[in-house]
Amino acid sequence: MKVIVTDEVAPEGLALLAQDPRVEMDIRLGLKKEELLAIIGDYEAIITRSGTNVDRDLLDAAKKLKMVARAGVGIDNVDVDYASARGVIVVNAPFGNTNSAAEHTMALLLAFYRNITKANASLKSGEWKRAPFTGYELKGRTAGVIGLGKVGGRVATRLKAFECEVLACDPYVAVKRAHDLGVRLVSHEEIYRNCDIITIHTPLNGETLDMIGEKEIAMMKEGVVLINAARGGIFNEQALLNALQTGKVAGAAVDVWSEEPPRTELLKELIAQQRLVVTPHLGANTFEAQINVAVDVSREILNYLDDQPLENAVNIPRFDLTLMEQMRPFLNLVKVMCDLAFQLVDDNPAKLAFGYAGAIAHYDCSPLTVCGLAAILNLVVDQEVNMVNAPLIAENMGIVVEEHKSTRADAFSNMVTLTVEGQGKRRLLSGTLFEGAPRIVRLRDYAMDFSPEGHMLLLNYIDRPGMIGRIGTILGTRDINIASMNLGRREKKGEAMVILSLDSAVPPDVVEELRNATNATFIRPLNMTSAGRSRGFTG
Repeated sequence: MKVIVTDEVAPEGLALLAQDPRVEMDIRLGLKKEELLAIIGDYEAIITRSGTNVDRDLLDAAKKLKMVARAGVGIDNVDVDYASARGVIVVNAPFGNTNSAAEHTMALLLAFYRNITKANASLKSGEWKRAPFTGYELKGRTAGVIGLGKVGGRVATRLKAFECEVLACDPYVAVKRAHDLGVRLVSHEEIYRNCDIITIHTPLNGETLDMIGEKEIAMMKEGVVLINAARGGIFNEQALLNALQTGKVAGAAVDVWSEEPPRTELLKELIAQQRLVVTPHLGANTFEAQINVAVDVSREILNYLDDQPLENAVNIPRFDLTLMEQMRPFLNLVKVMCDLAFQLVDDNPAKLAFGYAGAIAHYDCSPLTVCGLAAILNLVVDQEVNMVNAPLIAENMGIVVEEHKSTRADAFSNMVTLTVEGQGKRRLLSGTLFEGAPRIVRLRDYAMDFSPEGHMLLLNYIDRPGMIGRIGTILGTRDINIASMNLGRREKKGEAMVILSLDSAVPPDVVEELRNATNATFIRPLNMTSAGRSRGFTG
């Protein structure tokens, strides 16, 4: 895999890629956009930080691109939606700089409350002044944390250690998480109205852009202190400047900006404010964090090459990593079932329904569904399909995809059912795991029990004496050995279904001979080796 690195990334992390013979890595820093567009078509992965804009132009030029690896938390410099449409996986490193960002938030807050920057400048200039730099304690203050994710949660814990009362607002976290952190979940309005300190830890998106502006600041207590070490643009910078000038906001500490480096007159005026502590986007700039994020994204590239689950893909549904070992066999089961089901239909599917019954239904099964969808579409369309673009391709093809779950299961502790509909026909099969291996336990309305093998043959015919003998004789005369057989039927002398596992493939002329000899209503040779064609979970 050819990998290009376009921003400064810790060499300790890149060493993982450098020592892998499958990876050819080029470090090209400081490229102009035109220069990058001219060469990106040769690469399958790009490692960036915030200095490279992975936009439509770049993605269109990157004909071979499989992965965008953002060595950091934020992905606002990556057009994730367009990358998804092109089947490009986007990964980031959401945990590598978590601790650094949390500690920097506290450093900014303490620097403001204890006048560190002003006292430092005064003493270095030769002065010895103490009274002008009298500060305030954090103890007893009410702090509001907006965004209780990995960074916000760590900040909340540290504020608690300073004996602050901590309120938190995050519509995407459970009450239990807040309880575990010892904080109280409240609304945005309660944060604005009641907190002495407000610190924000959310991503930058359409929902959070200019989230705190004139209206929100007007609700706040007089003399509030605001902290932003998350993303530039979450605070409306004009509103923040106005509030600092009027004294509504007693002070602020800011590490991130809507434009980096800041060039506008607004940002220059804001940065010059005496009651504002500023740093040039240093939240993730610790040696430990830089190594961590580089290691994390390098490991994701290696996981992709090894066909292993990607832990930090932002545009692929993924399992809770604590469940991965339990769920991995089900990924294989779904892919095998999809391969088998596709070979039983003659037309492209119009509807796919995935059903999960038993203990598995207690968990998020969407990665299984998307994995199965990708496996089927890889057999239908010419372009490469993976878990990134499978839902969009299905939508464009007019394929309806459904998922059903039930914690009740009759005969098995876990069962997966796939229904394929198209051109007025419907094919149903159910599978489960025996000792971790896929087993098919139902085809249509026949109870079956067989392990999918490389070469198989399925027949439907009217059951009558001597039919199995005819089949065996024909196959035997053509030197095709039967490894195993599974027979299902509804009633005596009614329609029967037989699945044969064979040591070799059945040629077309033998298929026709068997059809005529048995008056088969349906006969289909099956080749299960194609299950490996889908990259499944990782893309």
